[in-house]
Amino acid sequence: MRKINRFAVVSLIAASMLSLTSCDDLFEPALENHKVPAELEDMPTWATGLLGHAYIGIPFGSGATDWKWTEVATDDAVSNDVDNDYRSMAAGSWRADRNPLETWRYLRGSWQYINQFIEVAPKIVWAKDEAGEPLKVVCDLYTKRFLGDAYGMRALYMLHLLKSHAGWGEDGQLLGIPILTESESSDDSFDSFNKPRNTFKECIDLINSDVEKAIEMLPEDYFEIPKEGTDDDVPAKYRSLGAKKDDFNRVFGDHAKGRMSARIARAVRAQAALLAASPAYSEGSGVTWEQAANYLGDVLIKAWGSNPVTRLDPNGNKWYTDYNGWGSRTAGSNPDEILWRSNRGTSSNMEADMFPPTLFGKGRVNPSQNLVDAFPMANGLPITDPNSGYDPQNPYANRDPRLDLYIIHNGSQYKGATITTAIDGTDNNAMNRFDGQSTRTGYYLKKLLVEDVNCNPSSTVGQTHINAWIRYTEIFLDYAEAANEAWGPKNGGNNGFSAYNVIKAIRQRAGLSGNDVYLEECANDKAKMRELIRNERRIELCFEGFRFWDLRRWKVDLSKLNETVKGMQIQNNQYKVVDVETRNYSDYMYYGPVPYSEMLKFDALVQNKGWGK
Repeated sequence: MRKINRFAVVSLIAASMLSLTSCDDLFEPALENHKVPAELEDMPTWATGLLGHAYIGIPFGSGATDWKWTEVATDDAVSNDVDNDYRSMAAGSWRADRNPLETWRYLRGSWQYINQFIEVAPKIVWAKDEAGEPLKVVCDLYTKRFLGDAYGMRALYMLHLLKSHAGWGEDGQLLGIPILTESESSDDSFDSFNKPRNTFKECIDLINSDVEKAIEMLPEDYFEIPKEGTDDDVPAKYRSLGAKKDDFNRVFGDHAKGRMSARIARAVRAQAALLAASPAYSEGSGVTWEQAANYLGDVLIKAWGSNPVTRLDPNGNKWYTDYNGWGSRTAGSNPDEILWRSNRGTSSNMEADMFPPTLFGKGRVNPSQNLVDAFPMANGLPITDPNSGYDPQNPYANRDPRLDLYIIHNGSQYKGATITTAIDGTDNNAMNRFDGQSTRTGYYLKKLLVEDVNCNPSSTVGQTHINAWIRYTEIFLDYAEAANEAWGPKNGGNNGFSAYNVIKAIRQRAGLSGNDVYLEECANDKAKMRELIRNERRIELCFEGFRFWDLRRWKVDLSKLNETVKGMQIQNNQYKVVDVETRNYSDYMYYGPVPYSEMLKFDALVQNKGWGK
C-alpha cells in the first residue's frame, strides 16, 4: 500500500479491465508496464487497469463458482474436510493472527488503486477524433462513468471491511477502519501511514457520500438507445453535457452492463444501513431502523414501482437452476431475481466438491439438522407446533417444498438415483462411511448445484454458473426486517408495503399450502414476526454467505453462536438426532479482529475488545 509515485499496473490487470469494459472505445496499452501519472493521462486503458483491480478483487469472489462457505462456521452446516479453515475457526482457533475472514489487507490494497484512479481520472483523455484531438463530450461522459464506478466500488469495499473488522475498541468507541480518501506514496512519512481507525459512524458517512456521488454520475442501469431512438432519449443529466445518442451508447450502452450502476450503489448503501441499524452496531452508528427501511424501500420501488412485492420473481428461490437460461442470455442481462452478478462461467468444480460420493463428489458441505428443522411443514407451521403434523419418524413428509429444493436427505431422488444417507446404507453416501467424502450430518448440499453437471472423471461435463452478488430476495428480506423493527409487521411507513406483505409473498412463492395461520399469528406481534423474518431469511438465503454475519449483527445470545451442530442418524428405519460438532466462540467474537500483523506495524491502531494487541 505504500506506493504511488509510479503506477505499476501489470498487463494482466489491463487485459482484465478490457474484458470488463467489453466494447469500450479505449486505447491499447504500451509495452512498458510502469507508468507515471502524467503518462496515464493519454493512456486510458492503462488508467482503467487501476479501477479494474477493484473488480478482480471484488469481495464476493469474481468467479462464477466463487463461494465462501462460512455456513460451516455456524449452526447451518459442517464440512467433512478436516483442513477447512472455517471448521477450525468455529472449533476455537479464531485469532487475530489466524483469521480466514480477514479482508483488511487485500481490500485496503484494492482501495489504494481506487484512490489512485479517482485522482487521475479527471485528467485522462478518454477518446480522440481522427485528427488526434480530444472528444470533449465523450471524455466528460467517460470521466463521469468511471469516477461514479470508482466511488460506488469504494463504498462496496467499505461495507465489506466493516462487516469483517468493525467493532468496539478497548477505548469504548465503535470503530471502523482508517479512512483514506487520497492515495498513499512511498515518499510519505511513517506517520502518514500510521493512522488511527475512524469511527464506525464516520465510515458509514463515507459510504453514503460515495454512493451519492455514484448515483449522480452513473445511470440507473446501463442500456442501449435503439437505432430508432433520438437524442431526446439520452438521460437529462448527460444531455445537459451535450451528449447525443451515439455518445451515450458509446459510454453507457449494453456493453457496460455488469459494472457498478446507480441501482447497485443504492443497494450497497441500503445494505450498509441495515448493518448499521442492527443491534450489534446501532448504539454507535447513529442509523435507525426507519432510515434503513427507507433506503431499502427506495431500492425496491425504483426497481419495480410503487408496489414492488407484486414483482417478486416467481422463480427467484431457484435462480441457480436456470443454467440453460444463463447460457443463452445476452451479456449482462438478468432475470427479475438478480440485481448484480458475476460473469457466467462453465464449470463442474462446485459439483465435484459438493455432490454425494456416488455422483463423483466429495460432499464437502453438509447441511445440519438444525437447518433442516428450520423448514416448516407445508402448512407453514413450525415442526415444533403440536398442530403441524410433524412425524419424527417420517421427518421429510409434508415439509416446506424448499427443503427438497435445497437439501439432499435420506431417500432424495437426485440425478436419477436414490440417495441413501442412513448409516446402514450400502455405499459411500452413508453417514460417516468414508472420511473426507461422506456426509457427517446425514445431509448433502443441493442448493447452488447444477444437476446436469457430470463429475465422472472419464466424461466430465460442466454447465453454466453465475455468482449472484445481490439478489432482490435479499433486499426484500432486508426491508422486511427493518420495516418490522421500525413500524411493526403491517406498517410500511411511507413506502406503501410492509414486512407482512413481503413475508407473505415469499412464503406463497415457496408453495406453502393452506391459509398460513402461523403468518397471521405473527402479523399481530413484532417479536414473533422478527423470528419469522429471521427464519425465512435463514431458509431463503442459506449457503449464500449470510448466516455467519446475520447471527453477529443480530447479536444473538452467545449460546446460539455456540449451538451444537446436529445430524440425523438413521438405522433400521429409525431416526435419531445426534450431536455432530461443537462450537467454541467467545463473547467478543461478534466482531472480527484487526489483523495482528497490522497491529504490530501501526501503533495508532486500536484493536477490537477481547482480541488482545
